[in-house]
Parts: sequence; structure tokens; C-alpha cells
Amino acid sequence: MIYEIGKEEHPTLCAIWESAVRATHHFLSKEDFEFYKTKLPSYLEQTKLYGFKKNGVLKGFLGVSQEQIEMLFVDNRYRNFGVGGKLLLYAINELGIKKVDVNEDNLLALGFYEKFGFKVISRDSLDIEKKPYAILHLEFTAAPL
Repeated sequence: MIYEIGKEEHPTLCAIWESAVRATHHFLSKEDFEFYKTKLPSYLEQTKLYGFKKNGVLKGFLGVSQEQIEMLFVDNRYRNFGVGGKLLLYAINELGIKKVDVNEDNLLALGFYEKFGFKVISRDSLDIEKKPYAILHLEFTAAPL
């Protein structure tokens, strides 16, 4: 079940984020991991959040702005069970979101989005915090799924 997340669930989202990032963002230095962890609460405040819950357990979440997926994270215990795909399809089909940014070094995420019909349209050499993690800008180019 996908639903809109309230502020009371932000601590759970932080735990999911940490689980996901530790499993998939091996390119981050320890210092930068801690830096982004401190920034996460403000990032959550700036997006509309949706969660995927099954059997009473929040397994992943999606954060969107007006036109873009700002974050999509799945608890590492529930990766490869379709949670990310359900959240992504919700963003595409229900919210009309067609754009997402991905760290260039996160090949798993890049492959995930490409599998769903996203294509790289541009690249920045620095991320939004001006750190040296290149960002790929992707856009959904396929027909709605």
C-alpha cells in the first residue's frame, strides 16, 4: 500500500535511508555519509513523501517535488522484492513525475531507472551540495507503464 507520509514517520524514513545508503552508496566517504545524514531531515521537509507499507511495515519511501523524484530509498532488508518498482510506477503513473537525478557512481540505481524507461539527458560534475559526486539527470522517455 502506498500512502502519503506524515512528519511523525520521519525517524523511520531516516533509518530506511541509512540502511539503503550503506548498502548502495559505497562511493561515499565516511565523512560525506555523515554530512548527508545530518542534512536528511531538511531534505525530507522539502519534499512530498510517500511510503510503501506491507503487513504494517514501512519498507521504502519516495520523495517528490513538483516535477521530479528527489529521493527513492528501500530498506536494504526489502531490496529486490519490487518495493522500489512500485514506488517508481506510482510516481510515474499517479503523480506524473518524469525526472530523477542519480549519482553517476550508483550503477545499481542507474540500471534500475533505465530498466523502467528513463534515459540520461545531462550530467553535472558536482552534486547539489557542491561535493565531487557527479549527478546524472534522467528523464522518463517511455509510454506510461
